[in-house]
Amino acid sequence: QVQLVESGGGLVQPGGSLRLSCVVSGFAVEYHAIGWFRQAPGKEVEGISCIRNGDVITHYADSLRGRFTISRDNAKNTVFLQIHSLKPEDTAVYYCGSDGSEYCPTTRGNHYDLEGHGTQVTVSA
Repeated sequence: QVQLVESGGGLVQPGGSLRLSCVVSGFAVEYHAIGWFRQAPGKEVEGISCIRNGDVITHYADSLRGRFTISRDNAKNTVFLQIHSLKPEDTAVYYCGSDGSEYCPTTRGNHYDLEGHGTQVTVSA
């Protein structure tokens, strides 16, 4: 069964860190591009970044590059999103997705043909 399952979200204080996981079943992350995106309350869906073969990374939000790091573990068939220095405006549901392609989306990166159900991140004191 082809699916992506996110985990690792939760309630965190401002300034804290989280590592989100996207466990993939049914195809190998080593040969397919996987991306992360998020949707905050009342805001448009925002692409974050995408990783593909060779650990080539595409960034979709320059404002997030310093605090958000995408990586993957091919042996675990999992893609991670490490987030540092969390801010209240990072509160959102975080999703991972894949188009079943070896390439990352060239624009926006906020929608994929196959997407997980998301994991909630809430940043609050």
